Amino acid sequence: MQTHGNHILITGGGSGIGRGLAEAFHALGNQVIIAGRRQRALDETTRANPGMASYAVDLQDPAATREFAARISRDFPALNVLVNNAGIMRAENLLAQPEDLADMEEIVATNLLGPIRLTAALLPLLRRQPRSAIMNVSSGLAFVPLAMTPTYCATKAALHSYTQSLRYQLKGGSTQVLELVPPYVATDLMNGAADPRAMPLGAYIAEVMHLIRTQPEATEICVENVKRLRFAAETGQYETFFQGFNDAMAQERS
Repeated sequence: MQTHGNHILITGGGSGIGRGLAEAFHALGNQVIIAGRRQRALDETTRANPGMASYAVDLQDPAATREFAARISRDFPALNVLVNNAGIMRAENLLAQPEDLADMEEIVATNLLGPIRLTAALLPLLRRQPRSAIMNVSSGLAFVPLAMTPTYCATKAALHSYTQSLRYQLKGGSTQVLELVPPYVATDLMNGAADPRAMPLGAYIAEVMHLIRTQPEATEICVENVKRLRFAAETGQYETFFQGFNDAMAQERS
């Protein structure tokens, strides 16, 4: 993926990793469009980055997603990069679930159905461009789940699988498909911003941009901090790591 000369749509672009990516690409002279549900966060980001555009949209709503994609296609006919970043993460006790599974369904709708629907809606436009890219933001937890956030981890594992299939079906065309695999980053997701164990957001974005710039044909963007999770199975460490990782988190919460 090239880091310049793009028209880039980033969902969840008002905060966290989405905002970090938006500002980094904006600084390189790309036309950046951010989208999300929180108008205040979008406004704060665009005020700090003159020339950046924003749209408020609820990507859990299928009709709203289709309408949003149609509007983006009209307003930015040169759009050539989609970054599916929007996501939510919540702790869940599977032994004491309510009859109403609204929280879990919201996670699935945002983290998995949202990217699938938006990709489907924008793919015809992206495929018409001389070069284009789709970047899906999964997680290291797609590869070694954090048991206290089961639905979040499941959606990220599903997004990883979907990304592989999308890449295969688009092979030979002009649309590159990438997966960004973050580690634990200091953002507001699950109150990680104040956790000293989390990778600082600025450092994470800097390393990601370096990897994209120096590995333009990469299919996965993995910073060093996430490789222990991403490759736990390949290195034969999965069972040991999964058990120790989750036991430590359970002890911390008790």
